[in-house]
Amino acid sequence: MNCKTRIVALTGGIGAGKSYVCQLLQDYGIEVYDCDAAAKRLMRTSTPLQKALQQLVGDNVYRDGILQKPVLAQFLLASNRNQKAVNDIIHPAVAADFMQSGYQWLESAIYFDSGFDKRVHADKVVCVTAPTEVRIQRIMERDGISREKAQEWIDCQLPQAEVVSRSDYEIKNDGQSSVRQQIEHIIHQLKVCDQRLQTENK
Repeated sequence: MNCKTRIVALTGGIGAGKSYVCQLLQDYGIEVYDCDAAAKRLMRTSTPLQKALQQLVGDNVYRDGILQKPVLAQFLLASNRNQKAVNDIIHPAVAADFMQSGYQWLESAIYFDSGFDKRVHADKVVCVTAPTEVRIQRIMERDGISREKAQEWIDCQLPQAEVVSRSDYEIKNDGQSSVRQQIEHIIHQLKVCDQRLQTENK
Protein backbone atom coordinates (compact mmCIF):
# COMPACT_ATOMS: atom_id res chain seq x y z
CA MET A 1 0.00 0.00 0.00
CA ASN A 2 2.81 2.38 -0.90
CA CYS A 3 1.44 4.01 -4.04
CA LYS A 4 -1.22 5.91 -2.12
CA THR A 5 -3.05 5.77 1.15
CA ARG A 6 -5.77 3.21 0.58
CA ILE A 7 -8.90 3.52 2.69
CA VAL A 8 -10.81 0.32 3.31
CA ALA A 9 -14.22 0.39 4.99
CA LEU A 10 -15.43 -2.65 6.89
CA THR A 11 -19.20 -2.78 7.27
CA GLY A 12 -22.04 -5.20 7.85
CA GLY A 13 -25.26 -5.44 9.81
CA ILE A 14 -25.69 -5.97 13.52
CA GLY A 15 -24.80 -9.50 14.58
CA ALA A 16 -22.74 -10.21 11.45
CA GLY A 17 -19.53 -10.40 13.48
CA LYS A 18 -17.50 -7.37 12.46
CA SER A 19 -15.71 -7.24 15.82
CA TYR A 20 -14.47 -10.81 15.31
CA VAL A 21 -13.16 -9.91 11.86
CA CYS A 22 -11.40 -6.84 13.30
CA GLN A 23 -9.70 -9.07 15.89
CA LEU A 24 -8.45 -11.41 13.17
CA LEU A 25 -7.20 -8.49 11.06
CA GLN A 26 -4.86 -7.56 13.92
CA ASP A 27 -3.04 -10.85 13.30
CA TYR A 28 -2.12 -9.45 9.87
CA GLY A 29 -0.91 -6.15 11.27
CA ILE A 30 -4.11 -4.29 10.37
CA GLU A 31 -5.57 -2.01 13.02
CA VAL A 32 -9.14 -0.90 12.36
CA TYR A 33 -10.57 2.48 13.36
CA ASP A 34 -13.85 1.93 15.24
CA CYS A 35 -16.25 4.71 14.17
CA ASP A 36 -18.79 3.93 16.90
CA ALA A 37 -16.17 4.02 19.67
CA ALA A 38 -14.73 7.22 18.18
CA ALA A 39 -18.16 8.90 18.19
CA LYS A 40 -18.61 8.04 21.88
CA ARG A 41 -15.10 9.30 22.68
CA LEU A 42 -15.62 12.58 20.81
CA MET A 43 -18.97 13.17 22.54
CA ARG A 44 -17.05 12.88 25.83
CA THR A 45 -13.98 14.93 24.91
CA SER A 46 -14.70 17.39 22.07
CA THR A 47 -15.82 20.79 23.38
CA PRO A 48 -17.02 22.07 19.95
CA LEU A 49 -19.07 18.89 19.46
CA GLN A 50 -20.57 19.18 22.95
CA LYS A 51 -21.54 22.81 22.35
CA ALA A 52 -23.14 21.94 19.02
CA LEU A 53 -25.19 19.16 20.63
CA GLN A 54 -26.30 21.50 23.41
CA GLN A 55 -27.45 24.07 20.87
CA LEU A 56 -29.41 21.40 19.02
CA VAL A 57 -30.80 19.24 21.83
CA GLY A 58 -30.66 21.58 24.82
CA ASP A 59 -28.24 22.37 27.64
CA ASN A 60 -29.52 19.39 29.63
CA VAL A 61 -27.97 16.92 27.16
CA TYR A 62 -24.78 17.39 29.23
CA ARG A 63 -24.59 17.65 32.99
CA ASP A 64 -21.24 18.58 34.50
CA GLY A 65 -19.64 17.64 31.17
CA ILE A 66 -21.21 14.18 31.16
CA LEU A 67 -23.47 13.14 28.28
CA GLN A 68 -27.02 12.38 29.42
CA LYS A 69 -27.78 9.41 27.19
CA PRO A 70 -31.53 9.24 27.98
CA VAL A 71 -31.93 12.90 26.94
CA LEU A 72 -30.10 12.29 23.66
CA ALA A 73 -32.00 9.04 23.04
CA GLN A 74 -35.35 10.77 23.56
CA PHE A 75 -34.35 13.47 21.07
CA LEU A 76 -33.17 10.90 18.51
CA LEU A 77 -36.32 8.82 18.73
CA ALA A 78 -38.59 11.82 18.25
CA SER A 79 -38.06 12.06 14.48
CA ASN A 80 -35.86 11.15 11.52
CA ARG A 81 -35.09 14.85 11.18
CA ASN A 82 -33.62 14.86 14.69
CA GLN A 83 -31.50 11.81 13.87
CA LYS A 84 -30.14 13.51 10.76
CA ALA A 85 -29.38 16.70 12.69
CA VAL A 86 -27.39 14.78 15.32
CA ASN A 87 -25.57 12.78 12.62
CA ASP A 88 -24.69 16.05 10.86
CA ILE A 89 -22.84 17.08 14.02
CA ILE A 90 -21.19 13.79 14.96
CA HIS A 91 -20.29 12.32 11.57
CA PRO A 92 -18.12 15.22 10.32
CA ALA A 93 -16.22 15.10 13.62
CA VAL A 94 -15.65 11.35 13.30
CA ALA A 95 -14.64 11.70 9.63
CA ALA A 96 -12.10 14.41 10.48
CA ASP A 97 -10.76 12.35 13.39
CA PHE A 98 -10.34 9.31 11.14
CA MET A 99 -8.55 11.25 8.41
CA GLN A 100 -6.06 12.54 11.00
CA SER A 101 -5.66 9.16 12.72
CA GLY A 102 -3.27 7.48 10.30
CA TYR A 103 -5.52 4.42 10.09
CA GLN A 104 -6.30 2.95 6.66
CA TRP A 105 -9.16 0.68 7.72
CA LEU A 106 -12.36 1.85 9.39
CA GLU A 107 -15.29 -0.12 10.77
CA SER A 108 -18.82 1.26 10.57
CA ALA A 109 -22.02 -0.78 10.85
CA ILE A 110 -23.97 1.97 9.11
CA TYR A 111 -21.37 3.08 6.55
CA PHE A 112 -24.00 3.23 3.79
CA ASP A 113 -27.12 3.62 5.97
CA SER A 114 -25.95 6.88 7.50
CA GLY A 115 -24.36 8.36 4.39
CA PHE A 116 -20.92 8.14 6.03
CA ASP A 117 -19.65 6.83 2.68
CA LYS A 118 -20.16 10.38 1.37
CA ARG A 119 -17.99 11.83 4.14
CA VAL A 120 -15.17 9.27 3.95
CA HIS A 121 -14.74 7.78 0.50
CA ALA A 122 -13.31 4.28 0.77
CA ASP A 123 -11.25 2.84 -2.05
CA LYS A 124 -12.66 -0.59 -1.19
CA VAL A 125 -15.56 -1.75 0.99
CA VAL A 126 -15.63 -5.11 2.77
CA CYS A 127 -19.00 -6.39 3.98
CA VAL A 128 -19.23 -8.99 6.76
CA THR A 129 -22.36 -11.14 6.45
CA ALA A 130 -24.11 -13.95 8.28
CA PRO A 131 -27.49 -15.71 7.88
CA THR A 132 -30.34 -13.89 9.61
CA GLU A 133 -30.92 -16.69 12.12
CA VAL A 134 -27.25 -16.69 13.10
CA ARG A 135 -27.36 -12.92 13.55
CA ILE A 136 -30.50 -13.13 15.70
CA GLN A 137 -28.92 -15.71 17.99
CA ARG A 138 -25.74 -13.65 18.35
CA ILE A 139 -27.67 -10.48 19.21
CA MET A 140 -29.90 -12.30 21.71
CA GLU A 141 -26.90 -13.83 23.47
CA ARG A 142 -24.80 -10.67 23.40
CA ASP A 143 -27.47 -8.21 24.54
CA GLY A 144 -29.78 -10.51 26.48
CA ILE A 145 -32.83 -9.46 24.48
CA SER A 146 -35.78 -11.24 22.89
CA ARG A 147 -35.89 -12.65 19.38
CA GLU A 148 -38.42 -9.97 18.42
CA LYS A 149 -36.18 -7.15 19.64
CA ALA A 150 -33.16 -8.63 17.83
CA GLN A 151 -35.19 -8.78 14.63
CA GLU A 152 -36.23 -5.14 15.14
CA TRP A 153 -32.58 -4.10 15.31
CA ILE A 154 -31.85 -5.99 12.10
CA ASP A 155 -34.87 -4.45 10.36
CA CYS A 156 -33.69 -0.94 11.31
CA GLN A 157 -30.65 -1.33 9.06
CA LEU A 158 -30.28 -1.65 5.31
CA PRO A 159 -31.00 -5.16 3.97
CA GLN A 160 -27.86 -7.27 4.01
CA ALA A 161 -28.17 -8.03 0.29
CA GLU A 162 -28.14 -4.32 -0.55
CA VAL A 163 -25.00 -3.69 1.51
CA VAL A 164 -23.28 -6.63 -0.22
CA SER A 165 -24.26 -5.26 -3.65
CA ARG A 166 -22.61 -1.91 -2.79
CA SER A 167 -19.43 -3.51 -1.43
CA ASP A 168 -16.32 -4.81 -3.20
CA TYR A 169 -15.75 -7.87 -1.03
CA GLU A 170 -17.86 -10.12 1.20
CA ILE A 171 -16.71 -12.06 4.24
CA LYS A 172 -19.15 -14.83 5.15
CA ASN A 173 -19.09 -15.24 8.90
CA ASP A 174 -21.65 -18.04 9.10
CA GLY A 175 -19.78 -20.31 11.49
CA GLN A 176 -18.86 -22.69 8.66
CA SER A 177 -16.77 -20.75 6.14
CA SER A 178 -13.16 -19.98 7.10
CA VAL A 179 -13.11 -16.28 7.93
CA ARG A 180 -9.32 -16.28 8.10
CA GLN A 181 -8.99 -17.67 4.56
CA GLN A 182 -11.39 -15.02 3.27
CA ILE A 183 -9.41 -12.27 4.99
CA GLU A 184 -6.16 -13.57 3.49
CA HIS A 185 -7.76 -13.62 0.04
CA ILE A 186 -8.91 -10.00 0.38
CA ILE A 187 -5.52 -8.83 1.65
CA HIS A 188 -3.90 -10.58 -1.32
CA GLN A 189 -6.35 -8.91 -3.74
CA LEU A 190 -5.63 -5.49 -2.23
CA LYS A 191 -1.89 -6.06 -2.64
CA VAL A 192 -2.39 -7.07 -6.29
CA CYS A 193 -4.40 -3.85 -6.81
CA ASP A 194 -1.63 -1.78 -5.27
CA GLN A 195 1.06 -3.45 -7.38
CA ARG A 196 -0.97 -2.70 -10.49
CA LEU A 197 -1.37 0.95 -9.44
CA GLN A 198 2.35 1.25 -8.76
CA THR A 199 3.13 -0.13 -12.21
CA GLU A 200 0.68 2.27 -13.87
CA ASN A 201 2.10 5.25 -11.97
CA LYS A 202 5.71 4.61 -13.02
